[in-house]
Amino acid sequence: MALRIVIDARHVRDFGIGTYIRNLVRALAKIDQENRYFLAAFTADVSYFNNLPPNFSTSVYDRPDTQERDNLSFPLFLRNFSADLFHIPLDRVPLWMPRPYVVTVHDMSRLFYNRRGGIRNQLSLYRARRGLQRAEVVIAVSQATQRDVRNFFGIPSSRIRQIYNAPDPRFLVPPSAPGEAHNGETRQRILDRYQIHYPFVLYAGSIRPQKNVPRLVEAFAVLRGELENHPQYKNLRLIIIGDEISQNPAVRLAVIRSRVEQTVRFLGFVPIETLRTFYQSASLFAFPSLYEGFGLPPLEAMACGTPVVASNVSSLPEVVGEAAVGVNPDNVFDIARGLREALLDEDLRARLIARGFNQVKRFSWEQTAAEVLSIYKEAAR
Repeated sequence: MALRIVIDARHVRDFGIGTYIRNLVRALAKIDQENRYFLAAFTADVSYFNNLPPNFSTSVYDRPDTQERDNLSFPLFLRNFSADLFHIPLDRVPLWMPRPYVVTVHDMSRLFYNRRGGIRNQLSLYRARRGLQRAEVVIAVSQATQRDVRNFFGIPSSRIRQIYNAPDPRFLVPPSAPGEAHNGETRQRILDRYQIHYPFVLYAGSIRPQKNVPRLVEAFAVLRGELENHPQYKNLRLIIIGDEISQNPAVRLAVIRSRVEQTVRFLGFVPIETLRTFYQSASLFAFPSLYEGFGLPPLEAMACGTPVVASNVSSLPEVVGEAAVGVNPDNVFDIARGLREALLDEDLRARLIARGFNQVKRFSWEQTAAEVLSIYKEAAR
C-alpha cells in the first residue's frame, strides 16, 4: 500500500541542508511514483518544487523552526496530513513531533561549537537528544557523523543508518555538454564582473569557527611570502565565498594581523552558476575545516576539475579519499605545505584532478534516494 510521507522542506535555501532537500526530493521523484509526498515549505520557496510528478505536492507553512512555538504549531500542522511517516532533514525536531519520523543529521557542529551557554544551550541539547531518541531511524550522512550521534547522544547503532550525500548535479555538467558551448565566454564574463584577472586559491562554505578560515588566511600569508617572486603565482590571491563573515570577526582580524588585506577578498553569497565558475577558475580549492558532518564543497570543486587541499580529520578523509592533499588543520605551516604542493607540483595536480573526477562518481543522489526510500518503508512499518 502506498505511503503518505511528509518532508519538512523549510530549509531548502540553506547552503548544505538546502542542497540535501532539493536533490533528495528530485531524486525521489525520479525513482518513486507509488508513494504520496507532501512538502512543507515557506510561501517564498514553493517554486523550488515546480515540475514534480503528481504524487508530490507542496503545502505552505510559514513559521520557521527557530521559534519556540514551532514545537507545538508545526506538529499540529502535520496532523492534517494523516501521514504514515515524517522526515525532518536536520536535527531540529519539534518537542511534540508526531511519530513515526526519521531525522537526518548532517553534522553536530551546532552543538559542539555552540558559543552560547546557560539554559538556552541546555534546552537546545535536550531538544536535539529527545528528537533523535524518539526517531524510528536516524540517518547520518557519514561514518564520522554516525559515530558522533552514537557516542554523544547514546543512540543505538541499530537505529542509525549511514547514507552519503552527493554534489548538486549542476556542478557535474562538463563544459562540452549541450548548452555549454560558450562556457568559456560565460566564465570570463563572470570573472570580469568581479574584476578577477589573477590566479587565486578558493574557499567556499559557511564562515563559522569550525571552518578554520583564520588559519587558512595565515597559511595563505605564509605561501604568499614564499611565492613573492614566482613568475606564475606572485600575484596569487585568496578568495573567500561564504556567509556570516560579520559574525566571525576572527577572520578579518587574521587578515589584518597577517598583512594580506590587499590579497584576500570576501565575496559573500553567490549564485550557484557563479560559484561553479569560481570552482572551475581557481588554481586550487582549500578546505581546512576542523569538523565536517560530510563536506560537499571539496566534491563540488573536484567535479569542476580543481585540485583540492582538505583536512585529514572528521568526515573529510571519507569524502575526498585519495583525491586531495590532506593537511593537519591545527597547523598553519602544514596547511601552507599542502597549498604549496597542490599549486606547484604539476604531476600531483594532474593526479588530483583525475582522482577527483573518479571520487565524485562514488556519490549519487539516485543512490542516496534509493537508500532513503528503503528507510521510509522500514520506519513506516
